[in-house]
Amino acid sequence: MSYYIQDFLNIKAAVPAGFSPDGSKVLISSNLTGTMQLYRVDAGGGELVQLTDFEEPVTGSYLPTKDQILVQMDEGGNERVQIYLLDDDGKELQPVVYEPDYIHRVGGVARDSSAIVYASNRRNGVDFDIYVRHLTSGEEKRVFDLGGFCMPGGFSPDRRFISVMKPSDRSGDNDLYLVDLQTEEVMHLTPHDDDSFFGLPKWLPDSSSFFFATDAGLEFQGIARYDLSSRGWKIELARDHDLSCEMDWNLENLIVTETEHGFTATEVFDPQTLTKKFDVSLPRRGIASEWYSKDGRLFTYGFLSPVDSGDAWLFDRETGETRRLTNSPGSIPPEDLVEPQVHTYESFDGERIPLLLFKPKQSASEKPPVVVSIHGGPESQFMPILNPVIQYLVHRGFAVIAPNVRGSTGYGKRYHHLDDKRNRLDSVRDLEGLHRWLGTAGLDDKRAALMGGSYGGYMVLAGLTFQPELWAAGVDIVGISSLITFLENTSAWRKEFREREYGSLEEDREFLAEASPLTHIDNIKAPLFIIHGRNDPRVPVGEAEQIHDVLRSKGITSELLIYEDEGHGLQKLKNRLDAYPKVASFLERVLSSPGQ
Repeated sequence: MSYYIQDFLNIKAAVPAGFSPDGSKVLISSNLTGTMQLYRVDAGGGELVQLTDFEEPVTGSYLPTKDQILVQMDEGGNERVQIYLLDDDGKELQPVVYEPDYIHRVGGVARDSSAIVYASNRRNGVDFDIYVRHLTSGEEKRVFDLGGFCMPGGFSPDRRFISVMKPSDRSGDNDLYLVDLQTEEVMHLTPHDDDSFFGLPKWLPDSSSFFFATDAGLEFQGIARYDLSSRGWKIELARDHDLSCEMDWNLENLIVTETEHGFTATEVFDPQTLTKKFDVSLPRRGIASEWYSKDGRLFTYGFLSPVDSGDAWLFDRETGETRRLTNSPGSIPPEDLVEPQVHTYESFDGERIPLLLFKPKQSASEKPPVVVSIHGGPESQFMPILNPVIQYLVHRGFAVIAPNVRGSTGYGKRYHHLDDKRNRLDSVRDLEGLHRWLGTAGLDDKRAALMGGSYGGYMVLAGLTFQPELWAAGVDIVGISSLITFLENTSAWRKEFREREYGSLEEDREFLAEASPLTHIDNIKAPLFIIHGRNDPRVPVGEAEQIHDVLRSKGITSELLIYEDEGHGLQKLKNRLDAYPKVASFLERVLSSPGQ
């Protein structure tokens, strides 16, 4: 059956965002209206009840003891998130923290719903401090102000401690702190020498210890237990893939998720003995996000896969019954979509680079054109969820390859650090090895294009400038054209955080210029399609405008779309329906002639 790209872009998704305090309702996040909005559904099943209907996407979660929802929302993609409370009848939205000039990020809510902990850069627009705010009185106190970027965690069960994750000045490295709200002591829990990740605490019931994910002393993230009395920790679970963990509301179940090539497998353990209770069974290979009801009986999870857009499922531990809570509308059945194959290839230095290949359903004698889809980050990895644009391109006969080039997460600490600072161009050289691999996989290496967003957009531009003979076209979405102008113009709070990955303007300026696509703009031969949001606080729109202007002056085909109500990517359906049909037409046009 033949489909249009609009059929793919209009596929809807739904994921659970937690239970109401009595477990009778499940909060759902869904894009039924075109942006992610909040709904609720009875745990026993039934119709979705819409709670929010804004032009901007929103996120939210129930308060632990009240039928109220803590809502977070920005404006036009500017990432200056504000905090609200919403009754779960959807009728009254009350501002909790509303200062439109600043960013606010909720870390957690006290178990009695009395207070929240959140981060804000209101002090100087740059440094993020941590605040505790009482929801009834509105009183608040700044409890952590060590400068720089940081992420708040939640409260300990006894509400004595709050946790804070603070990145260091080294890529992939952070520290974990606790603030004692009684004594005001700020405790540095994780002094260390090597580059290590420390996740936020998942507390045990008596607040004397907690679990957390870490790769300290390990190649992959394991699960450790921290003991406050001894101020020490030890690894409890470690495997050959990254692990993460959560605790249920009653603090009786430790939920451990293992990730391999982006796909997840979840197990539930007794947190006292670390004996396994059960595995979470998924409909097929994919990704799950889990929530427990307050009484521990009900377990809901969102399931996503390359052929499933996302829906909420519910498991009843007493009856053993699993049932689907949402059925998101979509006109394309899973059997008409394509699951990816996992491969690796050899790069210039012998490093094995993993990739996921989406291959069109066609005869073995045909050599399909290729679109290489490169993830952002760079401290990230391609996540195997349903991507409407990828699936449309495969439906139209393109092979789509999603590589996890060096520097990607999910493949160990060593691999993660292979692209740091002066090694930046080694990740670009990984694209050369990928191009060599195309012919061995029966793909048309003469008709191969690059597509990516954010750091993936930088990789697109770098591939076109450093390897102009290899790539036939590029699609750059909110990408970096000059590492120098990017660092000069990105939001003040992000500059230091990004310099730890790319290098600093003060010490590495010459290298940053050499690694910038704009420096080598004369090399570009291939047509380029550019998309950007006017309000992007991370990669300013000037990154798109400057490379488009130069290419246009040189007579190189360059199309630029700027969306006035978007930020770092396209969040609104109306804009996606405008942009991606044009992207698809561009790729079909420039890759239409078979390679020789």
